[in-house]
Amino acid sequence: MKHRSKSIPRAHKGTDLRLLINGEAYYPQLFADIRNARHELLLETFILFDDNIGQQLADALCEAAQRGVEVHLTIDGWGSAWLPAHYASRLRESKVNLHVYDPVPSTPKKLGLRPNILRRMHRKLVVIDREIAFIGGINFGEDHLAETHPEGKQDYAVRACGSIAEQVGDFISEEIERLGERRRRRWRLPRRRVPRRWAQQENGSEVFFVTRDNRKHRSDIERFYKVGLRRARQDIFIANAYFFPSYGFIWQMRQAVRRGVRVTLILQGQPDKEYVRTAANTLYDYLLDAGVDIFEYTRRPLHGKVAVFDDAWCTVGSSNLDPLSFASNAEANLFIYDREFTGQLRDHLTQLKQLDCRRISRSEVPRQSGWRHLIRIVAFHLMRRFPNWLGGRFSTR
Repeated sequence: MKHRSKSIPRAHKGTDLRLLINGEAYYPQLFADIRNARHELLLETFILFDDNIGQQLADALCEAAQRGVEVHLTIDGWGSAWLPAHYASRLRESKVNLHVYDPVPSTPKKLGLRPNILRRMHRKLVVIDREIAFIGGINFGEDHLAETHPEGKQDYAVRACGSIAEQVGDFISEEIERLGERRRRRWRLPRRRVPRRWAQQENGSEVFFVTRDNRKHRSDIERFYKVGLRRARQDIFIANAYFFPSYGFIWQMRQAVRRGVRVTLILQGQPDKEYVRTAANTLYDYLLDAGVDIFEYTRRPLHGKVAVFDDAWCTVGSSNLDPLSFASNAEANLFIYDREFTGQLRDHLTQLKQLDCRRISRSEVPRQSGWRHLIRIVAFHLMRRFPNWLGGRFSTR
C-alpha cells in the first residue's frame, strides 16, 4: 500500500458529493462501486454483522480480491467482537487482508466481557481506487435498513469523489501500518489549528477530512464544530444520536442564540440505549433556558451524526457529541462547504423535524434548583470526565 502523511486537515476543491440517507441508499451504491474496483479497496468499520448485509459485503470483497484487487478490511475488536470465525476465515481464504483494531481476548469474550470498552475505532470509511470515498456513520448490518428492519436506524453518509479520496486512502493505509505498534502516551501534544478559511463564506466548494485520535488530533472534530457554532449568523441544525457535549460546546450554543442564531437540536426520542436519553435529559433544562429548540426523533432510533451551519457549511461523519467520541474514540468526519449539498441536508433535516419529531416544551421539563441543581452539575462533570480519565491510560492504536 502506498501512502503519504496527511496529518493536517486541508481543503479539497472540486469534490463531487452525494448525500446517502440510511442503508437503502448507502449499501447499493457502495456495493456497486466495490464491484467496479480495479486496484484497491480500503475499509474501516466499527460494527460488522454476519447477516444479509454482512454476507453481501463478504461476497463483494472476496470477488474483488479474487480478481486481483488489493483488499484491506479493518474492524473494531469490541464493536465486531461477535463476528464468527468462519466469516473471517472466508475472507482470508479469498486473500482479503483482515485487520482487527484492539482485538478482544478469547477468554473475556467467552465470559461475555468486553475489555477496553473506552478504546474504540469508531470510524466508518471506505476508499475505492483512491478515487471514491465513503464517510459517515453507517456500519454493516441490517439494522441500518430503515425501511425493512423494525428498529432500522436513521443515519447518513457521504460519497465523495476527487482528491479527498486520496487523502482518506492515505489515512487508512497509515492506520493499518500503525496497528500492533504500541506508542507511549505523549503528555504534551501539539494543537492543530483549524484552517483560517473554515466557516468563512466563499464561492465554490471545499471539503475537509477531519479525524480524532489520542495522539495528535485529540480535539480536532470538536474544535471544527465550535468554529461553526461561533461563525454561524442565521441558524444551526444539529442531529446527533448521542448528545452529551462539553461545557464549552454548550456555552458556544448559548452564545449563538444570544447573537440571534436559531439553534435546533434533533436528538433520540426512541433510543437504542436508554441511558442516551437520560444523559441528554439532564441538559434539557439549561438548553431550553438558553433558547435552544429541542426535538426528539420518534420514528426509529436515530444514529446520525450530522450538522448544518447557516446555508453553506455542514458536517457528516462518525463522531457523536458525547465524552466517548470527544475523549476516547477514533473518529472521522467530513466538514463541507457546498451550498447545494448543504441545502439537501438542511431540507432533509427540516422535513425530519416537521414529520417525525416531537418538540420538547418548557412546561414538560422540570426546573432544576437547590440541591438538585448542584447534583446535576456534579453529575455532568463526572460523566464528562470519566471516559477521559480512563481513556487517558491507553494510547489509541
